[in-house]
Amino acid sequence: MADFFTPLLLKIFKVFVVHCCYKEGTVRKYRKQEHIDNFLKAKHQGNTLFDDIFLSHNALPEMNFDEVDTRVSYLGKPLEFPLMINAMTGGTEFTYNINRDLGALAHRFKLPIAVGSMTILKEDDDARSSFTVVREENPHGIILGNLNAFATAEDAKRAVDVLEGDGLQIHLNPGQELIQEEGDRQFYGVLKNIERLVQSVEVPIIVKEVGFGLSPQVIESLYGVGVRHVDLSGFGGTNFFEVENMRLPHRDYSELFNWGIPTAYGLIRAKELDLEGLHITSSGGIRQGLDVVKSLVLGADLVAMSGEILSYLVHGNLDYASEYLEDLIHKVKIIMTLLGAKNIPELSQVPWKATGKLRDLLEGREY
Repeated sequence: MADFFTPLLLKIFKVFVVHCCYKEGTVRKYRKQEHIDNFLKAKHQGNTLFDDIFLSHNALPEMNFDEVDTRVSYLGKPLEFPLMINAMTGGTEFTYNINRDLGALAHRFKLPIAVGSMTILKEDDDARSSFTVVREENPHGIILGNLNAFATAEDAKRAVDVLEGDGLQIHLNPGQELIQEEGDRQFYGVLKNIERLVQSVEVPIIVKEVGFGLSPQVIESLYGVGVRHVDLSGFGGTNFFEVENMRLPHRDYSELFNWGIPTAYGLIRAKELDLEGLHITSSGGIRQGLDVVKSLVLGADLVAMSGEILSYLVHGNLDYASEYLEDLIHKVKIIMTLLGAKNIPELSQVPWKATGKLRDLLEGREY
C-alpha cells in the first residue's frame, strides 16, 4: 500500500509547490535543485557516435611532444586550450557554491565558461549572486550568459551586464519543456525573437541546444537571421528526458531516452553546410581527450563539456576536477602527437573514416 501511495503523494507535493509558492522564482529554485540531484542519479548512457570515428595512427609523426600547440581564439580573445565549461546551473544557494568552483576552475585553466539559465533573475533578484560569483572568481576570463529563446532584448542586456559578459547563450529546449508538466507548450515565433536579440545585443549570440542536437536545417535557419555561433549540444550527454522523468514518477518517458541527434553526426552535418563565418562548438557527451580530438578533427572550432566536470566537482572537489582537466589536456596532446598534428589547424586536416552506425547514417537518409 505504501508503495502505491508514494508516487501519488510525491505528485501532490510537487503540484502544491508549483501552485502555492508565493514567487515563481521559488519554483525555479526547486526545479534547479532537482535537476542537479537527478543528473547525479541518471543512468542512461547515450551514444555520441564518436566511437564510430576512426583515426589512423602515425608512427612517424616527425614532431616532438613539446611542440604541440593547442592555442586558439574565441570571441576575439586568445585561449590556451579549445575547451569551454558549458552551461550548468545557477539561482540557488547550492548552485552558488557550484558556480563559485566552476568559476575558479575556469580561471585556473583560462577556459571560457557559460553559466546556467539566468531567467530566474526576472522573478528573484536574490539569485544574482549565484551568477556574479563566476565573474568574481574569473575576473578576466571569457564568460557567457544564458537565457531562453523567448527572452526580451531587455532581459538579454541585463544578463550581459550582470556578468560583464563576453557573449550570450540562447538555449533551445522544446524537448525538455514538453516533458515538464509546468513547461512551455508554445514555440511559435522563436526564430523571429532570436533575430531581434541578434540585432539588439552588442555581444555575440550563441544558440545552443540542451542535449538533443541541432539539425542542418535548424542551423541554416539560425544563420539566416544572423546567428554566427552555434553550440550543437548533441545527444549522448545529459539526457533531459531522463532527468525530467525522475520528477514525474507517475509517467514513463523511457521510450524517448534515445531521442536526439548524436553529437558526432550532428557535427559532421553542420560542417558540411560550409557556412562562411559560422563558429561551431561541439558539445554533448564530451567526456575524454579522444572526444575532444575527434571533435576538432571533424571541424569544431571549440569543444564544450558540462556533465563530466560537474560529476568530478560534486563527487570530489575543486582539486579533483582540476586533476581531471589536467589529465584530459595531457591526453589530447599525446593524441595530437600520435596523429602528427602540431596545432589545431593541422588537427582539422587529419583524415578520418566513419564506421558502424555513423557510417550508415551518413550514407542513408537525412534526419
